[in-house]
Amino acid sequence: MKLTLGFSPCPNDTFIFDAMVHARIDTEGLEFDYFLADVEELNRKTFASEVDITKMSYHAYAYAAENYLILDAGSALGHRNGPLLISKQIIEPSELTGSRIAIPGKYTTANLLFSIAWPKAKNRTEYLFSEIEDAILNGEVDAGLIIHETRFTYEKKGLHKIADMGSTGKILPDCQFHWALLL
Repeated sequence: MKLTLGFSPCPNDTFIFDAMVHARIDTEGLEFDYFLADVEELNRKTFASEVDITKMSYHAYAYAAENYLILDAGSALGHRNGPLLISKQIIEPSELTGSRIAIPGKYTTANLLFSIAWPKAKNRTEYLFSEIEDAILNGEVDAGLIIHETRFTYEKKGLHKIADMGSTGKILPDCQFHWALLL
């Protein structure tokens, strides 16, 4: 049986699926047509039920739950390892309502958490997650939500943390993605 499998180019994903997609383990007769895509693209493909097995944001699952089943393993949850809100200039959290914010996608968990923390901050623009730092540095936006490995390297570019979406009391616990199977 051949199944479609979608995951992101994030090092965690590529490591997890390397052995499976390169036939280094016994998949018991399952074959995979796999592709790599940004998490927001994967989210949108789930809404259209285009992928059999896929990574998706927790936020996106609320819109795809009718067609997908969460798998028992593979969830990426991390204590104090959630999305970060960063900026070039120091911005006080109280100033965010009028700021231009880059988000890694409308249906990402990062955007959901930001929306809970700053519901009045409506000036958001979607960017590919890997382009958010440059958008801040180039002055296209005042701040941005970063995910994946950029949360560990942003300081080297002179950027500042405004908030950690996973460590404040009013934000949901750290959560990014989970794996789901098309029903």
